[in-house]
Amino acid sequence: MLDITINFLKEKYSINDKVIELYKATMKDIEKEFDKIDKVREFNQLKVLNAFQEERISDAHFTNSTGYGYDDIGRDSLDKVYARIFNTESAIVRPHFVNGTHALGAALFGNLRPGDTMASVCGEPYDTLHNVIGLKSGEDTGSLKDFGIKYTQVDLLESGKPDLIKIKSTIKENESIKLVHIQRSTGYSWRNALDLNDIKEIVDTVKSIRNNIICFVDNCYGEFMETEEPSDYGVDLLAGSLIKNIGGGLAPAGGYIAGKKKYVDNASYRLTVPGIGGECGATFGLMRSMFQGLFLAPHISSEALKGAIFCSRIMELAGFEVMPKYNAKRSDIIQSIKFNNEEMVVKFCKGIQAGSPIDSFVSCEPWDMPGYSDKIIMAAGAFIQGSSIELSADAPIREPYIAYMQGGLTFDHAKIGVLIALSKIV
Repeated sequence: MLDITINFLKEKYSINDKVIELYKATMKDIEKEFDKIDKVREFNQLKVLNAFQEERISDAHFTNSTGYGYDDIGRDSLDKVYARIFNTESAIVRPHFVNGTHALGAALFGNLRPGDTMASVCGEPYDTLHNVIGLKSGEDTGSLKDFGIKYTQVDLLESGKPDLIKIKSTIKENESIKLVHIQRSTGYSWRNALDLNDIKEIVDTVKSIRNNIICFVDNCYGEFMETEEPSDYGVDLLAGSLIKNIGGGLAPAGGYIAGKKKYVDNASYRLTVPGIGGECGATFGLMRSMFQGLFLAPHISSEALKGAIFCSRIMELAGFEVMPKYNAKRSDIIQSIKFNNEEMVVKFCKGIQAGSPIDSFVSCEPWDMPGYSDKIIMAAGAFIQGSSIELSADAPIREPYIAYMQGGLTFDHAKIGVLIALSKIV
């Protein structure tokens, strides 16, 4: 970092000398990790480029359909590009998915029927899926539970790895299990994200017992972290959000579902209605942003990953417990920091907000956010509301008060945001 930059940080953001020294030590420690990231990014960029070329994407695909949206060649071609990238039979990519949970919900409702059982094999799913599943009793909200779809759960081992023995016995004991849910990212838990080898072990275990069980991955925050995706390891279906990794910071909204054609079709019937599925849906002039965001996504995701590694090391040097460590193998862009203190976790998130380009003057506060059981503080001074591929941090206000930081369209911004946040608590 140039001396002029350091002086500017001190003058404008009150970054103290202790934080600057931690910054210098951190940059020395993480240098080797960046070389690994760059190699993965380069391959994924090649993979995306090839998918565009194979589908012969042209300016004509940046369409502006309205009404029913029949024969929207941009929408239909984007589906094909995603299917190539994920190496799947089919994909549906739409701005009509309001968030990742909506895409996940469409996949679940589309492929489960009354009497079926959904098995979550990574412990309790992310908070926003609780209402979808019906984990909260006494709520007649149209959840899976309300439609007679049952739920069972297998927790991870203490090591954070899948409990393959328990998964095997659970499937053998319950013939109604139709779908196994695998959450790749850490979510609001204290564990590392599952890497592709972990996911493969789950899939192999499940398929060795009953090959017709759908292996479904929540791929949020995981795209382009490795040179392959879960679908390359036998996963039948996966879904994610366009305002995370794969939207590249340009997609203004939306989500995707990719996998075997019959399962993607079933999910599309829940997004719209049976008989129409993905054949309708105007794109309102968003196709250029969605294509361009996808093209930039390998680079943007790698910048966010570098920011997470920087955050991990500097917070560890500052005395905080972090997950994962800066030199650990990663499978998502999330960095967890344990504060064990409500005031401190709130201050950290406020610092991330203060380091944002948008609404930096706003002081975020914990609130009853829709879909969550606890109050949530969410720092997201983003160009796209709630975009977590942009620098952001959120924390449920519950013990042990863990902040989950992710995103950063550029590494430079991510590290500056973390420096500002750290200065609030050091």
